[in-house]
Amino acid sequence: MHLLIIPWDVNPEIFRIGAFAVRWYGLLFASSFFFGYLIINRIFKNENLSEDVLDRLTIYMAVGTIAGARLGHCLFYEPGYYIKHPLEILMIWHGGLASHGAAIGILTALWLFIRKEKKDYIWVTDRIAIVVAISGFFIRMGNLMNSEIYGIETTVPWGFVFLRNNEVAPKHPTQIYEALAYLAIFILLYRIYWSKKGEHIQGIIVSLFFLLVFTARFFIEFLKEDQVAFEVSMKLNMGQLLSIPFILIGLTGLYFSISRNKRAVFKRK
Repeated sequence: MHLLIIPWDVNPEIFRIGAFAVRWYGLLFASSFFFGYLIINRIFKNENLSEDVLDRLTIYMAVGTIAGARLGHCLFYEPGYYIKHPLEILMIWHGGLASHGAAIGILTALWLFIRKEKKDYIWVTDRIAIVVAISGFFIRMGNLMNSEIYGIETTVPWGFVFLRNNEVAPKHPTQIYEALAYLAIFILLYRIYWSKKGEHIQGIIVSLFFLLVFTARFFIEFLKEDQVAFEVSMKLNMGQLLSIPFILIGLTGLYFSISRNKRAVFKRK
């Protein structure tokens, strides 16, 4: 029955020199910032914005993403442990990042950015939503290389047997499901931006991002194994509960964006 299953035994380390190791997850996480920078740079050039503004935005994004993702994991998934061991919150190299926390961290960082740069909040979130979508693709592929955050047992022919975790039964490769969903969402949002060269309805891109990304996350969670022990007794797991507010934000934002029909207009060279 499982002739086409995939035995997954990839080493999460690319190479190691003594105590120093380069891991696939770290490389893919860094790639999300690298390609995100290139995409936003092209968008900024289209809108005649300087690279200095982009460099400052990148710093805000990096801090917001990492701090938000780490705090999200600690507070949403293991609050009891980290309240007793608060210094370990800083030990991000021990693992534990949450995408919902990253979303909150990014939104907060962008709010601080526009206060300093005197930009419009919807304007900046529309553009950042595009690169966050492609970042989700890279991060979930990093989870695959780490053999983590996978699904429940399955009989589908593309099931993965995660040998490094001593699994013997094929599991849903939910990392790939999410990665492909985020890649498709990135392509859609990117095309919306360039179809009007940035003069699209303001708010529609970030609203679609929230709606599509977290709806995909909500349904894929049904195929995932529980991440923490307290989820066993829950009908909806923590990932699904945290996704619902973002889905509602996306629906509300989409309604008001279309109702206002406000478009960005800027001078071209």
